[in-house]
Amino acid sequence: MPKPVTGPAAWIGDELLERDDWTLTLVPQAIDELEAALADTLELELTEINSENFKLPTLGPMLVKIQHQLEFGSGATLIRGFPAERFSETQIERIFWGLTTYLGTAVSQSAKGERIFHVRDEGFRVGQPQARGPNTRKRLSFHTDRCDVIGFMCLQQAKSGGVNQLVSSVSVYNQILAERPDLLQELLAPYYYKRHNVDTGNELPYCQQPIFSFHQDVFASAYLRVLIDRAYQDNDVPPLTPLQLEALDFVDEVAARPQMHIEFRQEPGDIVLLNNWITYHRRTEFTDYEELARRRHLLRVWLAVPNSRALDEMFRANYGAVEAGAIRGGMNAQ
Repeated sequence: MPKPVTGPAAWIGDELLERDDWTLTLVPQAIDELEAALADTLELELTEINSENFKLPTLGPMLVKIQHQLEFGSGATLIRGFPAERFSETQIERIFWGLTTYLGTAVSQSAKGERIFHVRDEGFRVGQPQARGPNTRKRLSFHTDRCDVIGFMCLQQAKSGGVNQLVSSVSVYNQILAERPDLLQELLAPYYYKRHNVDTGNELPYCQQPIFSFHQDVFASAYLRVLIDRAYQDNDVPPLTPLQLEALDFVDEVAARPQMHIEFRQEPGDIVLLNNWITYHRRTEFTDYEELARRRHLLRVWLAVPNSRALDEMFRANYGAVEAGAIRGGMNAQ
């Protein structure tokens, strides 16, 4: 009989808010260091900025501690206190990049090789090839992204809505084990995923990977329902069995329970960092301002981190590598 997963990643709902590793508030000295590092790297291309030349004497060690906590703690950190109103969009982008180099290596988020992605409503409609959930204003479902750690930095928040929701996938697993252990066999087995619309550098039309997995007794979960649904809508893939479908629906139902997840709203300057192997995230639908300059706008980075867990071999096709600490995830650039 499987046992519940224990440890600091197994938080439930508001328990996370009481955790020491959930929030870091930047003090004036840290902001001064970021500003100085920005000035020192002005002559460098964005991707030439790294933790060696973007010097953060006191903030840097704190970020390394966050890197450790993301893997071995709750898997989630909110950094607050950055005065976004004092900097231009380009300056914030460079500061965000420099800060995240202390956590890991940014991987591509598109076939264009974008390593910083702009999350905003681009007006795409359902069915357009370039449409991605982050580039709409619709509500997203709980999911993970194809990387070890995802980071978001808020430049502008919406007029209303756009609330972040976050759940421990460890606790989702434990709840399913307690209530419906019969479904776990399905969720530990591979599901088909269809290649993303914008993942045109990927030669594989499909991959297969489980929702929940254990390798060397270490838990990992990856979940993107939209690509699973697209795969099983194709005639090339065997149809979902009723039990497989029930299992997926139960993952969604458990994660969406108000007592299971937390809600928070990023304000301009806020940075959210999440370990995709132990958390799921989503955001609510939002209403934007009419003026372009005031519309909701976040920066997103996908990171491969040097202290990452080893994964089951089933993830290799989608992530490129499964070894602990490997550069993995992202999309192949064309």
